[in-house]
Amino acid sequence: AGEGGVFPEEMAKTCLVFLVEGFEEIETVTPIDILRRSGVEVTVAALGGELPVKGRSNITIHADTALDAVASKDFDCILCPGGPGTKALREDARVISIVKKHYDAGKVVTAICAAPTVLSTAGILEGKKFTAHFTVAEALPGLSTDSVVVDGNIITSRGAGTSVEFGLAIAKELVGADKSQEVAKAIHYGS
Repeated sequence: AGEGGVFPEEMAKTCLVFLVEGFEEIETVTPIDILRRSGVEVTVAALGGELPVKGRSNITIHADTALDAVASKDFDCILCPGGPGTKALREDARVISIVKKHYDAGKVVTAICAAPTVLSTAGILEGKKFTAHFTVAEALPGLSTDSVVVDGNIITSRGAGTSVEFGLAIAKELVGADKSQEVAKAIHYGS
């Protein structure tokens, strides 16, 4: 207990989102929006030196920071968006290290579309149930056809069309079912 028996307010949950040229806009912005509506402190980190980053559909998003500035920090959640930029995520040693470190610490590690290949490269999918975009089925044998799969501290999803469900699943894991359902109702998800 704090001074006078008062408990300090619980710290907000945190999530790091990787942003790399060629990211899939819907798979990035949708979960960020849902998490922020849920009270999660989301940090969008650009892998390159420039904070404006262009997505696969030529929509430019301005990252909050460069990855190097936050690479050593701890987060409650890591989010790997999909899209053509996934290859750059898989090939970035910082990304693989951050994914492994957070997974090993029991933090929530998430990936959508082709990005579960990042989790595979990090060596954390073995023995896990997961899903991904059908185009990476050859690289990820045994993927589920479910929209979203939660297995322990790993959450995976299929693609742009499953982004809302993915964001809500992450919110549920981080801040609880009540808050996730509140956000779902506010955005008319499933209604």
